[in-house]
Amino acid sequence: MIIINYYIYCTTFHAAQVLGIQTMPDLSARIGENLSRVRQRIAAAASRGGRHAEEIKLLAVTKYVGNAEIRVLVQAGCTDLGESRPQQLWQKARELADLPIRWHLIGHLQRNKVRRTLPLASMIHSGDSLRIIKTINESAAELGRRVPLLLEVNTSGDPAKGGFQAHEVEALLPELAMFRHVEIQGLMCMASLEGGQDTARRDFAALRKLRDRMRSHCPPEIVLDELSMGMSGDYETAVEEGATIVRIGSALFEGVVQ
Repeated sequence: MIIINYYIYCTTFHAAQVLGIQTMPDLSARIGENLSRVRQRIAAAASRGGRHAEEIKLLAVTKYVGNAEIRVLVQAGCTDLGESRPQQLWQKARELADLPIRWHLIGHLQRNKVRRTLPLASMIHSGDSLRIIKTINESAAELGRRVPLLLEVNTSGDPAKGGFQAHEVEALLPELAMFRHVEIQGLMCMASLEGGQDTARRDFAALRKLRDRMRSHCPPEIVLDELSMGMSGDYETAVEEGATIVRIGSALFEGVVQ
C-alpha cells in the first residue's frame, strides 16, 4: 500500500510539472517569497517617508486568483483581502468561511447589492456618491451596525473613473456627518493609468493634501485617518506620499497566475 501511494504521488507530481501546474510546496514558497518582498518594500518606502511599516496595512486583492492561492496567502499571515465585485466577495466569503479573513470591497457597489454585501465586508473603500452612501447607511441601520467606509475621490480627473471631485467631497462633509450608521474613516483614490510614477505621485499627494485640508474643518463625527491608495505598480510611491492602506494584487501572485 505504501509503495502504491508513493507511486501515485510521484506520478501526480511529475504530471503537474509537465503541465506547468504548481504543487502546494511550490505555491506556498512562491507566495511566501512574494509577500515577504512586498512587505520589505513597504517598510523601505515607509522609512523614506519618515514612518514605520506598522502604520501601513497590506490589503491583498484576490480577484484574479482561486481559493487555493488565497488559502496559502492567509496561512502566510495576510488576512485583509479585497474584492472589486460584490458577487465575487459573496462567493469567496462563503467558500472560505473557515479562514480568519477580513474582507474589503474595493470596487463600485450598486445599490441593489448593498444589503447582501454589508454583513461580509469589514470596510467599503468605494463610497463614490452621496446616493450609495445613503443606501449603505439605511441598510446598516436595518442590520443594527455601523459600517466603516472610505470616500472615493477622483484625484486624477479621469472621466472614466468614479468618485467625488475634490471640491464636492469637502462641501458634503456636514451632510455626511448626519449618517449615524456609516463610519467615514478616510479617503481612497486610484492613480491615473497614464503618466507613470510622477503622475501617480501627483495623484497620491493630492489626496493627502485634500485629507489634511478637510481635517481643519471636519465634523467630529468624521475621522479621516485612512488613505487607501497605491496598487502593485505604484504602492511604494503611495506609501512615500502617506498611504495607510495599499491594495496589492499581481505583486503578491507573481509567478503563480498568468
